[in-house]
Amino acid sequence: MSNTDMTQSFTLTRTLDATPEQVWHAWTDPDAIADWWHPRNTSTPRDEVEVDVRVGGHYTYTMVNDDTGERVVTGGVYQEVSPVERLVFTWGEPGSDPEDTPIVTVTLEPSGGGTHMTFELHGFAGQPGDGFVYDGWDEALDVLEEYLA
Repeated sequence: MSNTDMTQSFTLTRTLDATPEQVWHAWTDPDAIADWWHPRNTSTPRDEVEVDVRVGGHYTYTMVNDDTGERVVTGGVYQEVSPVERLVFTWGEPGSDPEDTPIVTVTLEPSGGGTHMTFELHGFAGQPGDGFVYDGWDEALDVLEEYLA
């Protein structure tokens, strides 16, 4: 029986000053992921990022709290890979049951000279100010915006 309530979700959007190709690269290249895929005051060591961006491929990355050294390892499975348009993957502990893990959907649409990005997380009811999942992803997307600038 599933413990993850997929009816719970939140959505974040950004209009980025980068092409869809540049944003796609940031989401799928391990060097780029190490540079931005974490909230502020956290880092992701490049040697702890592994990605196999294909349907059924796995990824893992480690976030390290810069002040305390606390480490959080996250991973999942890519469920949909439509280059430069849409990326769908599970998000949780590495090796988690994909049927019982929150799902992230990233959609990229050209917008003027940039990209409109929609980030949806199903399986968690985050909200602004939660100091946890919503705020963590919101900050990570701010870091992505800075990375692409």
